[in-house]
Amino acid sequence: MFSGADVGVARDAMRRLMLTPVFDELTKRSLLARIIKLYPALESVITGEQKEQKSEALVVSWSSLEKRKAEYEELVNKKIPENSKEIGIARSYGDLRENFEFKAAKEMQAVLMRRKSELEMALHNARGTAFESPDTSQVSIGTIVGLRDSDSGKEETFTVLGAWDGDPDRDIISYQTAIGQALLGHKLGEVITLTDHEETRRFAIISIDPAPVDVTPPDPSLTEVAAEPMAAN
Repeated sequence: MFSGADVGVARDAMRRLMLTPVFDELTKRSLLARIIKLYPALESVITGEQKEQKSEALVVSWSSLEKRKAEYEELVNKKIPENSKEIGIARSYGDLRENFEFKAAKEMQAVLMRRKSELEMALHNARGTAFESPDTSQVSIGTIVGLRDSDSGKEETFTVLGAWDGDPDRDIISYQTAIGQALLGHKLGEVITLTDHEETRRFAIISIDPAPVDVTPPDPSLTEVAAEPMAAN
């Protein structure tokens, strides 16, 4: 796919891949590993992004935080222990150099441990919220934004929510997306420029309203997760 491509093209592709919601994390890692194999110097793109993420607070809904914590607990309490058993069983088959089951289990172990590290970092940086009383004097996290296309007059609506709340089918976007970042801070009546699939369009902001409050009651343990580092396992 990238063989022979300019390194700058590959770097841009890596950054888009890291931000896209289309692929799950395991698929992203697999694709990124293939790119790095072709361009070893680009490994710094990933490590640099991880360093930035480490210090960046994430605004998230309580419901999405609960889902991530559940994923972490399943990973630590079920998937990793099951993988350890698989490694032990595969090891008993003999010669590890020709042992496909052992190699596959070890590769999965690496994937699971990377995901564990990613979740611990994300949960440490997460700040849960119900999106109550957002600032509607401008586009902010927790608002519903009405837009009118300056050329066609067509109206669109986006709900700007937390880092893990994106749902494109319902026009719910994370504040971290390109559209979310382009909208934040703008006020009623202002005209903004949005780029989607290489098409640039201008929109007037015609309404800013509060989004529905996240009714999921925060689990007390989630508030602790949002404030404290995850314990190492």
